[in-house]
Amino acid sequence: MTGVQGFARDYRVAFLAHLARRSEGSLHRGYELGRAAVTEGLGILEVAHVHHEVLLEVLRGTPAGELPDVAAAASEFLCEVLATSDMAQRTLLRRR
Repeated sequence: MTGVQGFARDYRVAFLAHLARRSEGSLHRGYELGRAAVTEGLGILEVAHVHHEVLLEVLRGTPAGELPDVAAAASEFLCEVLATSDMAQRTLLRRR
């Protein structure tokens, strides 16, 4: 299993948990996934692709009335996942 495949599996589990119960704990899990992605050398585009694939799976089974809540939860979760990449990029830019 590649790093991206393992990340996608873990992302799916964590994102579904976040949808079931939006909490600080589920957001923290997203943050930890983002840290793991950076450590494993996954790029932002790979993370975005995984997010997109998982979100599409969820949206296929989501009733129309729940779409705004799912979209908000997806955005919130993705921001947590990308937080470590954002911090790393800002650190590199300050060093220039």
